[in-house]
Amino acid sequence: MQSSAKTSLPAAFILSMRPKQWTKNLLIFMALFFTINQAGEVAEIEAGLRLLAKAGIAFVLFCLLSGVAYVVNDILDRENDRIHPTKRFRPISSGSLPTPVALAASSAIGVLAIAASYVLEPLFGLVATLYLAALLLYSLFFKKIPIVDVLSISAGFIMRAVAGAVVLQLPISPWLYICTGFGALFVALAKRRSELAFAGDQASKQRDSLGAYTLPILDQLIAIVTPAAIVSYTLYTVTADNLPDNYMLLTVPFVVYGLFRYLFIVQRYGLGETPEDVLFSDAPLLIAVGLWLATAAGVLVAFRV
Repeated sequence: MQSSAKTSLPAAFILSMRPKQWTKNLLIFMALFFTINQAGEVAEIEAGLRLLAKAGIAFVLFCLLSGVAYVVNDILDRENDRIHPTKRFRPISSGSLPTPVALAASSAIGVLAIAASYVLEPLFGLVATLYLAALLLYSLFFKKIPIVDVLSISAGFIMRAVAGAVVLQLPISPWLYICTGFGALFVALAKRRSELAFAGDQASKQRDSLGAYTLPILDQLIAIVTPAAIVSYTLYTVTADNLPDNYMLLTVPFVVYGLFRYLFIVQRYGLGETPEDVLFSDAPLLIAVGLWLATAAGVLVAFRV
């Protein structure tokens, strides 16, 4: 992190777009993943490759749009970030990336990405526009308001899932959006808990909404959201028309373990401020994700609808 001051302007700008967090946009592929069991066009190799390429382009565009939002967020938060023990090394807060350069480059990328989204699929372009608007509104206003801040984060994840279905013109069960929202809300609340525990007396200075939270309040909210996420995913596996009857219930234990393991890491080790680091650094959690993917794919292929 401290070496960011010595990086070139292009490298500093790319760092400000936070490539590590682009993994969130993998939700774009969720709609395609859950239709691999359907007969007809999706099952055909050539058509499937076309859909995969289209989803891949959508993924890249959403990565660019989320990167633009991260740059804007860092511009707005540069003063608060300078008193944070790690965020002060970010390119914009450290001064290695001038604010005018960051603003000009992010604006150009945002316009081009939105234009490309409409070319790819008009309705996807609309979702992409709303997605970018939601991210910018979060940076400007929503992140300052307790409860609204985490709900806004959850809405962003739902929009990623919607975008994946829209760009491929595939029908998806509403339960998928519901369990995506609760799952994202779980991660967002865990993130706030870690931030609050780490910040201590500096909480309100590092994030406006953070000073309004307390650890007991966040623990209570997490205790509500965790079973809601489990129940909504379970209902999705047994009610979605495009899924094999009841067989997707085999994936539920991995979801339960993943949520519990994540919560254990947050509570036991105080991690969670950077969810992507937790996911890729914890072997049991990675194994659970891998087993979920393998089991879900196996069920979808073995039991075609």
